[in-house]
Amino acid sequence: MKLSKLLEGIQASKADRDIDISAVQTDSRKCTPGSLFVAVEGNAADGHKFIAKAVENGAAAVVYQNEGSFEKVSEDRVAYIKVDSSRKALSRLAANFYDHPSAKLNLVGVTGTNGKTTTATLLYRLFTSLGYACGLISTIANYIGSRRYHTDHTTPDPLELNALISDMAASGCEYCFMEVSSHAIDQDRVADLTFRGGIFSNLTHDHLDYHKTFDNYRNCKKAFFDNLPKDAFALVNIDDANGEVMVQNCKAHIYRYSCKKMADFRCRLMEETLDGMQLVMDGVQVWTRFIGAHNAYNLLAVYSAAVLLGADKEEVLTLLSGMKAVDGRLEYIKGGNDITAVVDYAHTPDALENVLRTLKEAAKGEFLICVFGCGGDRDRTKRPEMGQIAAKYADRVVVTSDNPRTEQPEDIIAEIRAGMDTAARAKSVFITDRAEAIRSAILFAPRGAVVLVAGKGHEDYQIIGTVKHHFDDKEVIAEVFNSIKEN
Repeated sequence: MKLSKLLEGIQASKADRDIDISAVQTDSRKCTPGSLFVAVEGNAADGHKFIAKAVENGAAAVVYQNEGSFEKVSEDRVAYIKVDSSRKALSRLAANFYDHPSAKLNLVGVTGTNGKTTTATLLYRLFTSLGYACGLISTIANYIGSRRYHTDHTTPDPLELNALISDMAASGCEYCFMEVSSHAIDQDRVADLTFRGGIFSNLTHDHLDYHKTFDNYRNCKKAFFDNLPKDAFALVNIDDANGEVMVQNCKAHIYRYSCKKMADFRCRLMEETLDGMQLVMDGVQVWTRFIGAHNAYNLLAVYSAAVLLGADKEEVLTLLSGMKAVDGRLEYIKGGNDITAVVDYAHTPDALENVLRTLKEAAKGEFLICVFGCGGDRDRTKRPEMGQIAAKYADRVVVTSDNPRTEQPEDIIAEIRAGMDTAARAKSVFITDRAEAIRSAILFAPRGAVVLVAGKGHEDYQIIGTVKHHFDDKEVIAEVFNSIKEN
């Protein structure tokens, strides 16, 4: 692609030559002859420090923002282009390079604190069942049709994102459903994507280690809806206090969903057990295999978005009634002594409270145990709050390690413990080793108990220091249940 075409829509210094560009890279090690290197000033590293290496590896052009932070070498063969923001430029460069693939299918973004993965995944499953070729970009995995791809981030960087959507369009996908994280919005990863619709789930305490204040976090989410085009739809949960905030000054067609108020789409939870719940969705009764008020909202969002995308209401409700939980989201494992283990990704105060309240109500008085921890190098303010929430609903609490990263697990556990009052501590035990914590919770559980293992959900690893070690809550649970059978 010609450099001039690649730079379309970007305010930049004029390049002194129009050359052919073979690839766009942000990693100097991946540069090959003919590449364009974008020097992005990141949180961990500054790309300007690697410009010389990119040129050495064959970069034919360099986009940068910080004048004087590096020495321009080989100016006779390398085009240097200055921009105001390398991040913003990268977003447009990626879209230009892949010929704006998001405009070639129906792209729907789901944002909010909790429920993104379930909502996006169920939409993917639903539209696949309706006979469409679909793509999914989520925390758990990315899909192009039925092909599954590993993912490291909820929302990939602009180059990976556009490449992925380009592959979806080339493979015949008509729809793509994706989670849109606050980090991705703030870092302009989705700035140049064309969305057919956006969904807001809720907003609670999370990621303040990054955003610093709740207002910053909320405004970041709102920016996603501010940028939706006029012909898109904005679907928001108005039972969340921030639902209406999201669509202030929004140019898209606005629709609201609610389980409590008058809205364009409504739902009521009629009955609930550990096997499922009876809902009245848009006036129609439907039995689902999900439980919990939070899942009523997720299912309502899926139904509403599907109708807005033109799907038949009755067919949507029929398909939703047969769907199972998303991996690591209220996922049940039955074991010996009539014990039920539940694995869930809940890692925020609100999510943990939702899941515990749901299990408390659905378990109909059975003994409830909660195993959880908090991630290291993340928002520390939620730790004491989560300790008290766990003790409020659970009959026994086992506080353990999550992904400690570069923090000491014992220090994280101490901060959780600090939020617990005397009564909460009396019903709690503190076991640093997560596998041992899960084993203890199950082995000492009374017959018929429900054991919630929260925080990691679908993850099959534990990050200790900077290293990922294989660890899967479900594998540990299965091992304990097998040992009970053998004895």
